[in-house]
Amino acid sequence: MSQAWFVTGTDTGVGKTYASVALLHALRGRGLRAVGMKPVASGCEPGGAGWQNEDALALQAASDPRPDYADVNPYALPVATAPQLAARDAGIVVALPPLLEAFARLSAGADAVVVEGAGGWLAPMGDGLDQSAMARAVGGQVLLVVGLRLGCLSHARLTARAIEADGCRLAGWIGNRVDPDFDRVDDYLALLDAALPAPRLGVLSHGIDANAAAQALTLPRAPHG
Repeated sequence: MSQAWFVTGTDTGVGKTYASVALLHALRGRGLRAVGMKPVASGCEPGGAGWQNEDALALQAASDPRPDYADVNPYALPVATAPQLAARDAGIVVALPPLLEAFARLSAGADAVVVEGAGGWLAPMGDGLDQSAMARAVGGQVLLVVGLRLGCLSHARLTARAIEADGCRLAGWIGNRVDPDFDRVDDYLALLDAALPAPRLGVLSHGIDANAAAQALTLPRAPHG
């Protein structure tokens, strides 16, 4: 059975894709076949194979074996807004079964699957579909990306509580230096280490590429290991 992790963030724009791509590189560096998935993505552009999303394309490019785009991103929504609204605008109902079918195809050819959510943990993937449903379906192991900036301590603690209240397990967290001018980073990291019920897997520096960022990560414990 493939290992699987669901990557969420303390908010939108905290670097979930950056961290997910770095994690894929780190997994592949250990000799594992690792693929990425972005179940629902809003803000897509027309491409040769239909609507495509920049983040989903980055996950596809970082995957080996290279999966079909339709499996990486089953719901590609044109409008750059909350997926719930983007789906309504497109006249699409986002449902869990097609997502799980795509996930099954990805996991069949991989040792590890990194599934990136949309926005923060409590941002719905569509009407009546919370991210927790997808996370539980792929094993319930969640990785949290914390954007290191003012307010991150509260956001991270609230998200960790919500993850566990939804029946999932916080398997680890990654700090991302989204604000290079944010001071007292070490102090905040110490507070986060003490507050979060999961190990820190690394801190990603501002402005470095995903290959270099991968070197800063400790791989999460295998969900079934």
